[in-house]
Amino acid sequence: MRRGETRGKERGPGLSAQLRNPPGGRNARIMLLALAVDRTGSGLWAASSVLYLTFVTHLSAQQIGVLLGVAGVAGIAGSPLAGRLAGRFPVRSLLIGCHLLRLVTLVLVLVCTGFDALLPVVAVTYLGDRAAKTLEMLFATRAAGERRAAYQALSRSAANAGYGVGAGIAAIGLAVGTTGAYRVLILGNALSFVVAAVLVWRTDEPSGSAVEAARSGGAAPAAPGEDKGVVRGGSPWRDRGYLGFVLLDIPMNLDDSILAVGLPLWLVNRTSAPHALVPAFLVINTVLVVVLQLSVSKRAEGPRQAARAVLLYGVLMLACCGFLAVATRGGAWTAGAVLLAAALLVTLAELMRSVSSWELAVLLAPQDARAAYLGVAGMSQSIQKSAGPPLLTGVVMAAGPAGWLVLGTAVAGLAVVQSRACARRLGLGPARAGAALAVK
Repeated sequence: MRRGETRGKERGPGLSAQLRNPPGGRNARIMLLALAVDRTGSGLWAASSVLYLTFVTHLSAQQIGVLLGVAGVAGIAGSPLAGRLAGRFPVRSLLIGCHLLRLVTLVLVLVCTGFDALLPVVAVTYLGDRAAKTLEMLFATRAAGERRAAYQALSRSAANAGYGVGAGIAAIGLAVGTTGAYRVLILGNALSFVVAAVLVWRTDEPSGSAVEAARSGGAAPAAPGEDKGVVRGGSPWRDRGYLGFVLLDIPMNLDDSILAVGLPLWLVNRTSAPHALVPAFLVINTVLVVVLQLSVSKRAEGPRQAARAVLLYGVLMLACCGFLAVATRGGAWTAGAVLLAAALLVTLAELMRSVSSWELAVLLAPQDARAAYLGVAGMSQSIQKSAGPPLLTGVVMAAGPAGWLVLGTAVAGLAVVQSRACARRLGLGPARAGAALAVK
């Protein structure tokens, strides 16, 4: 009886209970709802944007590639810009502004028909999108405090659920296939920004704002779990140690491109697996993230667990790439089973990375300049989204199975470097770091 009670306490409340009462209280609960609404709109856009640009605005494949590529580059600037502004203005107001900015640009997408007009509009949309994501996590970092990893896990679950709903609604519109149906889907995304902005407006500005620290001109005290050896204040652009962390974090985000680009293209072009398996990759990813993110997040709370999660990420990515390398052998069903296993492994890697990456970005940043630092840290995802797909298609997949083995080995090696560098910066000595990385 007591053992069962102990295990129940260790597991803690379930996903639905924590969504009703998340770390950060009422503000966090409203923000999670706003995030889910926003990602529902993102699901509509992701599923319909390429087809809309093809069949409604009549852009060529080359023009669409350039358009989305430039937009991705513009998105890279969104994170540091948001971080810099969040050090001077309230996060809540900035986030509302990002939602309204994207509302305006999505409406302009509906009235712009030429490539030249769409290019700056879509670029600003992506910039606002990346800025909004950074501001959401800044809000969470301040509202949830020490339990930011748990909030991050809840936000991932809410976001993936919303994204899945949006993709499902988009499937209905795409089945209709008319110009009017495509426009309704774009309007649906725009409407999600209105609802999200209203929800954010109902929250209160979280305490511990960097604005207060900037106005006071003083350094904030060390946060719980933050190492006192971390350099305080200053600019993240002059902090070589932190910039090194951000640089190494770029390949730590390659799971995103492997899932969205590498798995489908490898299946279609280099294996005999049934093409009908491609949607299953996204289904596996969405379901597992919603179900497991909260429990996985407990392995990345605090410096020790976060450093260990980076190592586990490297191991999982190496195993995933190994499965992709051997998927070219065997019959259709063997290849299909191997690719499904790879999808499972890359999803588990994503679960580890999504929490540990942000947890380390917070812990490694000085509290009195945290907004600016986290804005720079957010660049790693944007850079990966721009560089990851061409790396996979132009280098890794072009090299065949050996390319996947080299990629997996490289990511695993960089994970070791990242983990050790973070341990040093956080003041974990050799003995303590070894204990931190050991499986309990």
